[in-house]
Amino acid sequence: MKLLEPGETLDGFVIEDCVHSGGMAHIYKVKYANGVADPGFPMAMKVPRMTAGDGAENIVGFEVEQEILQVLTGPHMPRFVAAGDLTRVPYLVMEYVVAKPLDHWLEQAKETGERPSPETIAKLGVAVAKATHSLHRQNVVHQDMKPANVLIREDGSALLLDFGLSYHGHFPDLLAEELRKAIGSPVWMAPEQVVGVRGDPRSDIFAIGVMLYELATGELPFGAPSTTGGLRQRLWMDPPPPRRYRPDLPPWLQEVILRCLAPEAAQRYPSAAHLAVELSNPEQIKVTARGTQTEGTSFRVHFKRWIKAAGMSYKPSPLPTEQIDQVPIVMVAVPNKDVTDATLYSLRVAVNRSLGTRPGARLACVTVISSSETSSTDKEKSESRVHSRYLEMLKQWAQGIEMGSHQASFHVIESGDPADALLAYARGNCVNVMVLGAATHGLKLQPFIPTIPIKVAMEAPCTVILVKQELPFAQLGAPE
Repeated sequence: MKLLEPGETLDGFVIEDCVHSGGMAHIYKVKYANGVADPGFPMAMKVPRMTAGDGAENIVGFEVEQEILQVLTGPHMPRFVAAGDLTRVPYLVMEYVVAKPLDHWLEQAKETGERPSPETIAKLGVAVAKATHSLHRQNVVHQDMKPANVLIREDGSALLLDFGLSYHGHFPDLLAEELRKAIGSPVWMAPEQVVGVRGDPRSDIFAIGVMLYELATGELPFGAPSTTGGLRQRLWMDPPPPRRYRPDLPPWLQEVILRCLAPEAAQRYPSAAHLAVELSNPEQIKVTARGTQTEGTSFRVHFKRWIKAAGMSYKPSPLPTEQIDQVPIVMVAVPNKDVTDATLYSLRVAVNRSLGTRPGARLACVTVISSSETSSTDKEKSESRVHSRYLEMLKQWAQGIEMGSHQASFHVIESGDPADALLAYARGNCVNVMVLGAATHGLKLQPFIPTIPIKVAMEAPCTVILVKQELPFAQLGAPE
């Protein structure tokens, strides 16, 4: 299809500048014609390339994106406006977001010769992981995650683009039906995609690992393979450890990157939410030999994996939401004042029960302290001392929990409103289940003044388990 010219009108949209001309599509800024009020945000029109030399995946991918974009919601995806008739002029009109692509940090590093700091890489990784988890919660796996398809806003949040190769758990997989080859961009394609498995959320986690690897080292973990044989190598091979290229890289970051890039999906992070929590708390990442190594994986290990990969059978993926619901983030709010041993014991029992029924769950232990506890003439030292004391308290409390293979993190939050602090943590960290004690004081006032557990339960974005504490029955009937 020929390029549209500025000033042309198409189905009530006035074409403005062409802002991108790629191998799959042209993108134009547009506005409504005939004085129709704009929707309150800038708009862009995406028109697929359909020349004689373009493959069938262009138009099939466009059909897929048209279907999926219309049902996506949330701040991590562009808002859908309109779609054109595929039999006449195919196009998509969506929100035009002004933000920096992840490519910006890669190009900047090439120009300056300085790699992004580990802290910057972690923040970018958190933003991409949270956006990806939001997508997975809508039963969609992107399947083409790469720097050009990720935008970072000024506030640090991420927005995902280009769903032409995506998989939706409730829609027919047109790409798998029409094409018989590996679908995706070779550099970022996960091993299971190479053998035709689509719909596994952990494929996107692999792609995030490739992006983090390049941000950290300036190198691609598996190069840029152009043959099926080159692609298949990632089914059994590990990339060179990032610390070989960049010795100053902290072990915790290498640990995260290499776990994302594990050949078998089951060895990666079980969900993007788990990855976001890890990168948000680098000081609590458990570093194994994988995080400190500078030598590559031995030939013997690779050979054994090659044998295993040759005989491995791959099954279709279940719904993305089913997979990530099996690996929730369980948050427990541990009180630190006016709390009895019975209450702490009851919370521990409830957490053990929650983790026991969710083998892949991750635990976040949270306590909230008031700002008055950290006030002193030397505020910085006071905050550090108080936070360390409460962190130690949380870790001691958690010693009675049967962790097994579960990962855990510990968080002390300073706030004047404990309920708001707990809710903000749950929203910001994709918490699935929240465990907290049910209030037993002020029972007569609860209909009028909600207690912290009641307020949290009313506004929580997730399942809430209220643990009944021992009630002072002798006092319930006592006169005020």
